[in-house]
Amino acid sequence: MCEYCGCQALATIRDLTAEHDAVVNLIGAVRTAHHDGDAPGMAAAARAIAAVLRPHTEVEERGLFPFMAVEFPDHIAVLEAEHRHIEAVLGEAAGGTPTDPTWPRRLLDTLGRLRAHILKEQDGVFPAALAQLSGEEWEAVEAVRTRVGTALPGPAD
Repeated sequence: MCEYCGCQALATIRDLTAEHDAVVNLIGAVRTAHHDGDAPGMAAAARAIAAVLRPHTEVEERGLFPFMAVEFPDHIAVLEAEHRHIEAVLGEAAGGTPTDPTWPRRLLDTLGRLRAHILKEQDGVFPAALAQLSGEEWEAVEAVRTRVGTALPGPAD
């Protein structure tokens, strides 16, 4: 978790970062399952990642990103497109273990992209939001969080 810009002092960013941390840990579980040849384990971890990302993505796309898109429309469009790609590949495991033999490799590749995506948000979007958003805008973002909750235990529940 980064601490250099002060954005962790905001509950919204702290919660989004905690979700990122949980996803990174689950990515490790996918890689372990892949190493062990455990496709059902990979699918179960993919479903767990999707569960964490559902409310997380909604907070970003319905709360944070609209405000950031005013100043950084191209960057936000790229992040949203990445969300769609990640959701699609994770979603292939929603009903169980995918039978497509290319899915394990595509999942690993997508999770590599997800790691890079997380860094873009934590090192770019979150610090920029700290500098750009007003108190009222942060309240609007937090209202989305209150509505959607989180898949993680803790204060955002």
